[in-house]
Amino acid sequence: MKAVIEQRLQVICQQLAAEGELPDDVTAKPVLTVPKDPAHGDFASNLAMQLAKPMKRAPRAVAELIVERLAGTEGLSRVEIAGPGFMNFFVEAGAAFALIDRILEEGQRFGQSDAGKGQKIQVEFVSANPTGPLHVGHGRGAAYGSVVANLLEAVGCSVEREYYVNDAGRQMHILAASVWLRYLELQGETIEFPSNGYRSEGYILDIARSLADEQGQRFRAPAAQVFDDLPEDAPDGDQERHIDALILRMRELLGETDYQLVFRAALDSILSDIRADLAEFGVTYDTWYSEQSLADRGLVDRAIERLEAASYLYQRDGALWFRATDFGDDKDRVVRRENGQTTYFASDIAYHLDKFDRGFDQVIDIWGADHHGYVSRVKAALTALGKSADQLEVSLVQFAILYRGGERVPMSTRSGSFVTLRELREEVGSDAARFFYVMRAANQHLDFDLDLAKSQSNENPLYYIQYAHARVASVFRQLPLRGFEHDTAVGQAAYDRLTESHEQALFKRLSQYPALIERAAGAHEPHQLVHYLRDLAQDFHSYYNAHAFLLAEDAPLRNARLNLITATRQVLGNGLGLLGVNAPDEM
Repeated sequence: MKAVIEQRLQVICQQLAAEGELPDDVTAKPVLTVPKDPAHGDFASNLAMQLAKPMKRAPRAVAELIVERLAGTEGLSRVEIAGPGFMNFFVEAGAAFALIDRILEEGQRFGQSDAGKGQKIQVEFVSANPTGPLHVGHGRGAAYGSVVANLLEAVGCSVEREYYVNDAGRQMHILAASVWLRYLELQGETIEFPSNGYRSEGYILDIARSLADEQGQRFRAPAAQVFDDLPEDAPDGDQERHIDALILRMRELLGETDYQLVFRAALDSILSDIRADLAEFGVTYDTWYSEQSLADRGLVDRAIERLEAASYLYQRDGALWFRATDFGDDKDRVVRRENGQTTYFASDIAYHLDKFDRGFDQVIDIWGADHHGYVSRVKAALTALGKSADQLEVSLVQFAILYRGGERVPMSTRSGSFVTLRELREEVGSDAARFFYVMRAANQHLDFDLDLAKSQSNENPLYYIQYAHARVASVFRQLPLRGFEHDTAVGQAAYDRLTESHEQALFKRLSQYPALIERAAGAHEPHQLVHYLRDLAQDFHSYYNAHAFLLAEDAPLRNARLNLITATRQVLGNGLGLLGVNAPDEM
């Protein structure tokens, strides 16, 4: 019904423009909202207030003009003008009844639309450096990105999910050195592990063991030869100079071929683990895009050449700088260092340029909140290259903090003591992990209560929603035991018997679902869907507790109610499906 009213309002705006009441250069897009107070109708609009200034009329006068033209709209019982010019719309009961049949007919398609008009959108998310297992911080970005992509597809967008593999940066070389040092320990060498290496004795040691099993002593070198004359490590020395010198020594001792074997063993092992971990979390990708491939295909140099041709680069202190301040960034940025190596930023420019060269209408990057300062410089580079920065949207995901027993769970990446996404899933389950990750807006900090996520109580919002779905299923399991069958047609003929306040509340809540999906998809806000499902579950539980469904003496009313709760179960299932969460029939 919402779509019907909005379409009618759009036609009225077109009529007003044709009659000269509304200037041609004014674009009106009527959007209905759902009032918090049911007394204010099923839907509301401030359209009259938007049109008042261009039409040079008082808002209430515009509202009266619109309401007059709404007369006879099918399914609309009345429209009331409130306050300075709000319009409150009241839907006929028959329209609510038709909604039940629509849900029963469309099934899993209910709530889907073509609002996205086939727009080609890329969603790039997680993209964690493949230097170790995914931790709980990555999990929030994974859940958020996955659901955003699902929502966009639900409204008719063509979505491509992408993981950017940072396989060319300095951290990968530190990883390779860390694996090699653990390998040397397995060969009997006494190693002084660098303070800023990847110290984990878990996954790093597992990779080292695999190398030893497959290659024997091929990569062995005496510890004294490895560490001889290296710059001193922290705390008395420079840890960065130490690790860089260690990597160089490793390459010299092994030779480039064997160095790359160790490098690839580390990369492939961890990337394989990340793929499996995400797949088990319900997250899959269309593309795994290698950062190294940018350099291999010459795309980084090509991007730099284009910026240079446009006069946006200059030399200083032996380095090549991008004039980012010309586009609002707080300072200029290096794209090629004095040693001739291109920067991570240069790779990012090339990567984003390639995204748009692949024909996406919109690109959505989902980054950790610590990348906040990176947004302006990437957009600046795109603008300099002649691309529309508005086509790039960056969603920043705040960190998730775990609590167990009321105490914060500590986490540290390089020390190896972090809590992995896999450990979280094993403790609370993928359903709870995904759900709790998207309960709040991504730009808000998230306190993840492990005890609550595992609890089977109404305080656990996921349990509360899933239990509503399971309760409906339990009603239908009881049907044959009571000697009943569900007759949909008999129920359809008795919809006018559904007059209880709980039934009217369910009608209203179900009618909001399609608009909610469009709104959540457009805003990239999965938490809106979470809140909706919790409200729908509450409406159903209240209904379940107040009324009997298996009425022996009243088959028409029984079947009408069964139709209603079938529609409710469908919408609960559809919503949970978009969240990537199971909708169980038994709990």
